[in-house]
Amino acid sequence: MTQQPTPTQNSLPLKTSGYGSLVEALNYAASGTTGANFYNGRGELSASLPYSQLKDQAIELARRLHAIGLNRGDTVALVADTHPDFLVFFFACQYAGLVPVPLPAAVHLGGKEAFVSHLAAMLRDCRAQVAFATSGYIGFLEEAVDGLDVQHFGTLDYFNAMAQADELPEPPKPHELAYLQYTSGSTRFPRGTMITQQAVLTNLAGILQFGVQIRRGDRFTSWLPFYHDMGLVGLILGPVISQLSVDYLGTREFAMRPRLWLSLISQNQSTISFSPPFGYALCARRVRDNDLSRFDLTSWRVAGVGAEMIRSGWLNEFSQRLAPAGFDERSFLPCYGMAECSLAVSFAPLGQGLEIDPIDADVLAEQRRAMAADSEKTNRITDFVNCGRPLPEYEVEIRLDDGSLAQERQCGVIFLRGPSVMEGYANNPEATQAALTADGWLNTGDVGYRAGDALYITGRSKDLLIINGRNIWPQDLEYVAEQQPEVRPEDASAFSIPSDQGTEVAVLVVQCRQQDAFVQAALVERLKRRIQSEFGINCLIELVPLHTLPRTSSGKLSRSGARLDFLKRNQLDAQGVLPQHFIEQSHASYVTEDA
Repeated sequence: MTQQPTPTQNSLPLKTSGYGSLVEALNYAASGTTGANFYNGRGELSASLPYSQLKDQAIELARRLHAIGLNRGDTVALVADTHPDFLVFFFACQYAGLVPVPLPAAVHLGGKEAFVSHLAAMLRDCRAQVAFATSGYIGFLEEAVDGLDVQHFGTLDYFNAMAQADELPEPPKPHELAYLQYTSGSTRFPRGTMITQQAVLTNLAGILQFGVQIRRGDRFTSWLPFYHDMGLVGLILGPVISQLSVDYLGTREFAMRPRLWLSLISQNQSTISFSPPFGYALCARRVRDNDLSRFDLTSWRVAGVGAEMIRSGWLNEFSQRLAPAGFDERSFLPCYGMAECSLAVSFAPLGQGLEIDPIDADVLAEQRRAMAADSEKTNRITDFVNCGRPLPEYEVEIRLDDGSLAQERQCGVIFLRGPSVMEGYANNPEATQAALTADGWLNTGDVGYRAGDALYITGRSKDLLIINGRNIWPQDLEYVAEQQPEVRPEDASAFSIPSDQGTEVAVLVVQCRQQDAFVQAALVERLKRRIQSEFGINCLIELVPLHTLPRTSSGKLSRSGARLDFLKRNQLDAQGVLPQHFIEQSHASYVTEDA
């Protein structure tokens, strides 16, 4: 590997469609000069992997994998560290007719046992025959495979010591699986979506042609995890499909020093980079005044935002903070998608920035209608971001509980049909049947509405809180907490628990950064008053120490995990029933002792 970043300009004619497989796409990209670059936590280039070298190394490894007697379509688990070896292994599977399965590479604080258990469960679920990890994760993988039927596992060095087959199997066909993509598991255990070659290639063509409107000379930058659909499909496969260079920063390095993301974009004059909303919020809070003069973000034409509920406040804070460094708020590109559709479903118009729809929050809660707010007459206003129109060839319907189609501005569950929808969940026919209809419609589990031709996302159907007959989105309760000076973005998680009186109780668990008991008590009372005033409900507030709230493999807060931890922490009924005396005591004031 060279130690100079791969160039931005490429002599190849830009091509984003017409491929029969990911193998064909890499073969074409390898005839040019672009590739992938990896940066360490100091912002230094640690490795450069031109697509020509990626192809050669992948083919060599594919011959070794073919030689160990695996069957076509067998699964190969890859612990998806941000490392060149992951790319080599992923594409080696393509050449060898095998199905790669990216697995999380995220050990949260104090969570080694949970991480190993999570790996083992996914290895078992996908029935992996082979497993790979980089040197930083091989110890965890060795523990996870114990007792499982995994024939070979190790680092790339382990596999490179194997003999090679004389030839490769036939290249993948369009209908064959390209990979299994595990969902984040924010409301349930992760499930492996089965994505075919044709499905992901079609989705990528739509993303590149209609979403970001790719250009020659574009350059990607990413800190997103390789095991996340946006990181894998958008920022690994997307650059290969479009023959463009990409610069990678490890997710952990970004979390510790988010300014490095902006430094890389500035240094390499990147034009395209994506992030969930919390990434922009984290950057805005960490950027210092003296940083602004050393950033040049004028090249950043596509600042994609998706993967979770889009909060306009966080993004506005980022754009205002970084405007002196040349960031243009019109670069924001809201989008909507999911692993079950390969990646993307819809994009807002490019160059428009955020288009906000202010609506009456009370009407939304009581009638599930997104009625435009009157600034003078509406008591409570909430807003949602325009996530655009579906990509060509994709159908989107908003359905009510009885299965009928929603009218404009009526909230319902989003159903999707199109050429990039998954084949189903691997080894899980029950979950597949629950998600896919016989005529190909995918129940996304997301709730939203249409206004004109624009799609707006309001939350997850399974996360919806129904308190005293009112529909309360947990994101709204979390947002109230995040507006307090003691609380930062992603430091709150809301859910509901039934009481022994037959009613639902709203619970808000908040990571508190203040140790003073008086400050904590004041925060609890302030939150209770705000929630009572804005939503007309009582809410049980629990303050917990930092790093308490659990996250999914993709880094999202897990409400189901937070709910389970709450029950365990308070030694409550495992079925999730709150006794009335607990509720009454808690409503008075409730602060975890070690908060």
